[in-house]
Amino acid sequence: MGLTLYQRDDCHLCDLALAVLAQARAPDFDSVFIDDDAALEALYGARVPVLRDAGGRELEWPFDAARVAAWLPPPR
Repeated sequence: MGLTLYQRDDCHLCDLALAVLAQARAPDFDSVFIDDDAALEALYGARVPVLRDAGGRELEWPFDAARVAAWLPPPR
């Protein structure tokens, strides 16, 4: 599926997003920390946490388990 969670170090909202993704039973995802990447900081700095799929769709915080489940494509 190719999910990526963009986040920061020491980010309370990112910690909450991780808990929501676990609650939603989201499939495996990569975590990318934007802190040391100027391009990612410019793109996601004020928006983290952001969940992105391989097709480029993004789900921005705030989200809950129901919203994540609705956003994810159905399992094959």
